[in-house]
Amino acid sequence: MPGTPPTRFVYLGPEGTFAEQALRTVPAAERGTRTPARSVGEALDGVRAGEADAALVPLENSIGGAVGVTLDEMAEGEPLVITREVVLPVEFVLGARPGTTLADIRTVAAHPQASTQCRNWLRGHLPDAVVVDVLSNGAAASGAAAGEYDAAVCAPIGAARHRLAVLADKIADHPDAVTRFALVSRPGPPPPPTGDDLTSLAVYIAHDRVGALLSVLMELAVRGVNLTRIESRPTGEALGRYVFFLDCAGHVADVRLGEALQGLRRVCADVRFLGSYPRHRSSDAPGDRPVPAPAGLSDGDYTDAAAWLARIRAGTLP
Repeated sequence: MPGTPPTRFVYLGPEGTFAEQALRTVPAAERGTRTPARSVGEALDGVRAGEADAALVPLENSIGGAVGVTLDEMAEGEPLVITREVVLPVEFVLGARPGTTLADIRTVAAHPQASTQCRNWLRGHLPDAVVVDVLSNGAAASGAAAGEYDAAVCAPIGAARHRLAVLADKIADHPDAVTRFALVSRPGPPPPPTGDDLTSLAVYIAHDRVGALLSVLMELAVRGVNLTRIESRPTGEALGRYVFFLDCAGHVADVRLGEALQGLRRVCADVRFLGSYPRHRSSDAPGDRPVPAPAGLSDGDYTDAAAWLARIRAGTLP
């Protein structure tokens, strides 16, 4: 039912991964049921089929970039919308069975992305250990707990879940790395605007139209809509055919963003609305504050201009 808080959540599994850790920061998910899925597609299909109310899936990593499979799944199939974003620091730990020391470690289980992000630490502290690729951070922790490997590079929640001793924490080469997750639901009224929101879109341009992408960008620029991210993905139709994923500062309820969406609808082959939702706030640092509307482009300016035009058309302008 529209407006009913979600109680059944699914996330990219297995248990003990950053996705579960991110989901547990959502109060409703902490109170509801949380079910791991084997893939992003399985998680989103569970929402589409009504087996879950919402799914938490990764969107992008500050080191590895966009998660292509999530973008592809959002662009295809029955529409889904983002209702919330969660930005989680990526803090890897080295976990092992209690009693293990660094000198004992000969094999380390790690997801390929995890071992890549911890390459310098592993090289400096465990130069002779063999790093074994596994399917997830949760699988790494599970394998170390079962004795299949001497240690694991994993998320803190995975070490705690499998009762591993943390031999070293914050071992990532980039201490400020983060992963951005999206909470996705079936279409419904978006959350109310907060004054610090994002709107996500999938935009298909006419491949045979000169300057088509420039036209898209101009619809946003002339209205002072700040484009915070643009990503292209092949549509699979043919070489050179792309869908562009846009994150725009603002909410669909904002006048200037609403007009920009109408403009995109006119100039694009297709536009898929992927949601308006509160922007994640991690601090009160100046760089984490919303960019104010340029002079003449606030909602108040649009309202005043519309009222002025209405008076002209009605013949009542003083």
